[in-house]
Amino acid sequence: MPLAGLVNLLMVLMVAGGTFALYSLICRYAKVSLLPNQQRVDEDISSFRLRLPTPELERAMFVKDCLEKKPLFKNILLFLVLMGTSMVIGDGILTPSMSVMSAVSGLQGRVPGFDADAVVLVSIIVLLLLFSVQRFGTGKVGFMFAPILGLWFINLGSVGIYNIVKYDISVVRALNPAYIYLFFQTNGMKAWSALGGCVLCITGAEAMFADLGHFSVKSIQVAFTAVVFPCLLIAYMGQAAFLMKNPLAVERIFYDSLPGVLFWPVFVIATLAAMIASQAMISATFSCIKQAMALGCFPRIKIIHTSKKIMGQIYIPVMNWFLMVMCIIIVATFRSTNDIANAYGIAEVGVMMVSTILVTLVMLLIWQTNLFLVLCFPILFGAVEFVYLTAVLSKIQEGGWLPLAFSSLFLCIMYTWNYGSVLKYQSEMRGKISLDFILDLGATLGTVRVPGIGLVYNELVQGIPSIFGQLLVTLPAMHSTIVFVCIKYIPVPYVPLEERFLFRRVGQKDYHMFRCVARYGYKDVRKEDHGFFEQLLVESLEKFLRREAQEIALETSTMEAERDDISVVSEVPQSPACGGDLQTPLLSDQRSVDDNRMGTRDDSAPVLPSSSMSAEEDPVLEYELEALREAMASGFTYLLAHGDVRARKDSFFTKKFIINYFYAFLRRNCRAGTATLKVPHSNIMRVGMTYMV
Repeated sequence: MPLAGLVNLLMVLMVAGGTFALYSLICRYAKVSLLPNQQRVDEDISSFRLRLPTPELERAMFVKDCLEKKPLFKNILLFLVLMGTSMVIGDGILTPSMSVMSAVSGLQGRVPGFDADAVVLVSIIVLLLLFSVQRFGTGKVGFMFAPILGLWFINLGSVGIYNIVKYDISVVRALNPAYIYLFFQTNGMKAWSALGGCVLCITGAEAMFADLGHFSVKSIQVAFTAVVFPCLLIAYMGQAAFLMKNPLAVERIFYDSLPGVLFWPVFVIATLAAMIASQAMISATFSCIKQAMALGCFPRIKIIHTSKKIMGQIYIPVMNWFLMVMCIIIVATFRSTNDIANAYGIAEVGVMMVSTILVTLVMLLIWQTNLFLVLCFPILFGAVEFVYLTAVLSKIQEGGWLPLAFSSLFLCIMYTWNYGSVLKYQSEMRGKISLDFILDLGATLGTVRVPGIGLVYNELVQGIPSIFGQLLVTLPAMHSTIVFVCIKYIPVPYVPLEERFLFRRVGQKDYHMFRCVARYGYKDVRKEDHGFFEQLLVESLEKFLRREAQEIALETSTMEAERDDISVVSEVPQSPACGGDLQTPLLSDQRSVDDNRMGTRDDSAPVLPSSSMSAEEDPVLEYELEALREAMASGFTYLLAHGDVRARKDSFFTKKFIINYFYAFLRRNCRAGTATLKVPHSNIMRVGMTYMV
């Protein structure tokens, strides 16, 4: 049992975020996200750009249109992603329980008086130790992982070879695929039922390539092909050879097949390897939760980053203690690894089937693979996975209901949070303020403008949020500079820091109002404090103002050049440089552009005015920059909405129950936005809002 469990645990290490990685990849090619905050400018992010395949583009566009235009397909796709992710989180509960109990059970029968109660007690102690050290992060003990796992696989291969040579070398004939047919022909339905036990030997293999965020393709291929697979195959063949001579040793096959002198060294290595594998699955669960939060599918909870060098190492206290309590309950209730193994198989096969469906969709939409190969992939892999699924479903009464219960719980939480968030966003879209109304108020906004920068947080990527109208009514004065800030997660792993902020001006220049979309990838770490965030925001805003002034100057110079060309068209031919104005990047350094023009233009052509005016040469730009610096010196104020989401009175009973009770419960108990921002309370102002959805 330790062998089967650790095989699965090692493979599942790579499944963390796999379904969300595939889902985000699909979202980059088709607008299938239920949250309508996509912008075309997001595609300009360097990490967003993908190679555009050309073959069979028509079929890909058809699939894309079906996904974008039919809400049913969007909901089905989201449901599959959340179901696969919830099963992975469920594995985070089953994995430590099974792996630790499998290792500790080796003492049963070896140490006199070490019965099932002792196995449960020692397993609980090990689990308490395992979850207690999570807050220190894997970086503190990560240097031990590779040597221990290396010894573990060397031990598996060596013991396997020893058993093959000692007991029955003819077991190597099992490599012949013909014995698969003979096995089913001889055993019939019993052979089909035995597939449920074989799941632990194969699950996770296809998940190794689900997420390549930590390792390269080549490293995974070499490690699995040259080390993992050969050692496991030899170990299983050695155990089969041992069983041919000792058929009654099936309950403790792993430890009974060891040479006597190797028991204690192997027991220590097996226990450490089980803890490492459990650690990997716990970290994978944390990663899944973080990515789900980034994509708006999980309530906000506290995330602690345990490493300053490796940004992916995180610790989630709430999930850690929840997993610990659930693992202890499972160990104390089941008291046997057999029932836990039955439960574990159902979750793994479910994740495999969801991954197969998503990869098939990626082949159709993104890779644009040959249709024959696209059909062969789900038929071949789907058929095998379906056979295994039917085998493990027969064990629901023997413990298989457990992962289904955990998965259903997390599925309800994630789907409800996403459903409520989408309705809240749609409500904000309907209630946004017209720009004409703001313009009618004038530059003073109908109130007194005082020095300072007001950061109005909202979820809209465009338009003026309704909270701003509430602020104008409630507050006696308004800040001299207003920035509408939207924290937005893009379906890419990372967004470069220089591409983080996207600015747009709201109203005329004398209003000093801007919209800022702060873009993060689903693997990006929002670790900066409010001071660093404010400094980065102001620097980006200054760059935006300078670029805007350059663009205006460029447009002015182009219009003047066109007027001059029209007036002298019969006398002076147009220079090639003037004809290329539209091909010049608007945000590039305009000095080089002007120098090129001066060097290539005809001497008789009119001289264009410089478009790269410095702040000293442009009084309007200098005035805006000076006003921004004065506002920054006066400080920042974070203007937030303390919102309550309620279903409309004419809504159905199910919607009222989900929104008014379940979603409201999640909002009340999730982490507040101010805690995520890490802003002092003295810099925060809240305004009450009620969103009717």
